[in-house]
Amino acid sequence: MGVKVRERPKGSGVWWIFIDHQGKRKSKKIGLDKDLANDVAKKIEAKLVLGEFNIEQEKAPCPSFKKCAEYWFSLPHDWRESTRINYRSNLNKHIYPVLGKQKLDTIKRKDLKEFFDSLLIKGMASETVAGVRTVVSGVLSYAVESELIENNPLHGIKIKYKSKQFEGDPLNEEEMFQLLEQAKKFVGGLYYPPILCKSRTGLRIGELQALQWGDIDFNGRFIEVKRSWRNGRLTATKNKKRRRVDMSPHLAETLKELRVIQKKGALRNGRSPSEWVFANEKGEMLHRESFRNALNRCLERAGLRRVRIHDLRHTYATIRLLRGHNVGDVSYQLGHSSIKITYDVYGHWIPGKFKSEVDELDAPQPSATYPQPEHINSPILKSFQ
Repeated sequence: MGVKVRERPKGSGVWWIFIDHQGKRKSKKIGLDKDLANDVAKKIEAKLVLGEFNIEQEKAPCPSFKKCAEYWFSLPHDWRESTRINYRSNLNKHIYPVLGKQKLDTIKRKDLKEFFDSLLIKGMASETVAGVRTVVSGVLSYAVESELIENNPLHGIKIKYKSKQFEGDPLNEEEMFQLLEQAKKFVGGLYYPPILCKSRTGLRIGELQALQWGDIDFNGRFIEVKRSWRNGRLTATKNKKRRRVDMSPHLAETLKELRVIQKKGALRNGRSPSEWVFANEKGEMLHRESFRNALNRCLERAGLRRVRIHDLRHTYATIRLLRGHNVGDVSYQLGHSSIKITYDVYGHWIPGKFKSEVDELDAPQPSATYPQPEHINSPILKSFQ
């Protein structure tokens, strides 16, 4: 037997009473007044002692999934704005139509399994289904913490994943050269610097848009990627980490020239130079749609197939890997959270490209520690040739 007063969740300032009596449990939200919660708890405890409190009669109905989800969603979370938007979309489009009206304590494992399987059967990508699962799990975990339900029925349910296929369409080196040649001519070369930067650094489009002149170190020849532009606002990078991306000499010289051109244009128009690296004539940030249209026009003029903006990032990665560059450095420059992601996405571009390194295994290296074959043309080595 017991009555406890707890703050749920911790730090929220919202106080609850939790009653545990003769194997039965009940929770009741009091609100922001802790003293009131303590007073109510004492009165309930006194009634329990006197046998005047009927927990069955007093038991409040379990809230619906939607009611709990909306409260959970309104709490402070360490989410990126894009994550918040994605969670809201999953709730409204996929979760509420199926689970929204159900009481939390009536949701069973089989209900959740059928729900996720139905999304997969409809053709939803397994990664997207996993995102829906994350939201459902967050709500149910909060319900357990708030003692609205005893167990999370989602535990142990796994999503059937398909092998992830590479969905990019990167340009090869010759095609990239043709694209850049057309970019030099299109509207006076206005889009040549951003297209060059995208293909020489692999920056995400949001990172490219949010690039400021203070992020560029021409002496060290690198760009410090600090922020991104997404959904109409500045945010942190995708993995919330800063990174330094190396610039090729040609890219560095191109950006230096662009800086001079921008300063002259600003003086001519009687305004201060823009803080954005890729700004239009008004000093405004590069617009994604304008960049996409320019890319499509340049591809068309070069006689190349139409590719997405993101494929220029894939182009940077695949060209470097096909040249035999260090995979770890490529992963870091791309801003991947782990090298495993790089291998998962681009691994099939790597095999078979380093036969010369394998061939070196047949050639003994001078060493004072390890014994060497008597002669490189020994019969044993010849048998393997």
